[in-house]
Amino acid sequence: MGDPVPVDVVALDPVLEAGTKAALLSCPQVRLADPDDGPRVVVITADAVGRPELDVLRTVRDVPAPPDVVLVAAELAPADTLHALAAGARGLLRRREADPARLARAVLAAARGDCTLPPDLLDLLLEHSVSRATAPWAAAGLDDRERSVLRMVADGHETSEIAEHLCYSPRTVTTIVHDITQRFRLRNRAHAVAYALRAGML
Repeated sequence: MGDPVPVDVVALDPVLEAGTKAALLSCPQVRLADPDDGPRVVVITADAVGRPELDVLRTVRDVPAPPDVVLVAAELAPADTLHALAAGARGLLRRREADPARLARAVLAAARGDCTLPPDLLDLLLEHSVSRATAPWAAAGLDDRERSVLRMVADGHETSEIAEHLCYSPRTVTTIVHDITQRFRLRNRAHAVAYALRAGML
């Protein structure tokens, strides 16, 4: 057995943070990270997976040597899972299932580069990726029009080319791309394409 994995805990609620730290301290294979060495894994504990939580996740990952992230939330819908994975989460757990042993396993898996998901969510994601039906797009937050535009952006087409091909005005295309980047808090067109690819949307 190697050195304990240094872990940090982030929560918007201090009670959740304290409870998560207490759970992790019961596992000898992990330890709370020192300010000097920084965490290899960050556990984010939340009530829901919404914009504030995804912003926290992106902030945690937006460093030169980003730690892996395990996200623990009260509820996890398939769309939440896609967004969290696309934002960089390595593991997802429901709070009611996150006993100390399971939480520690998820942290250790993330430290090894493995991904942990609840089995029922994994089944749903696999079904979605196989079917490629309209429903997964709706669940992921993209409609058919947005998907068509983003696919052409991914293929390297300029705004004017996309507008001509899809019979939209250039302004409509620009608005659609802007709406996608704003909704998912993305930086630009390239980030939107990368996000969609990682989430299985393209």
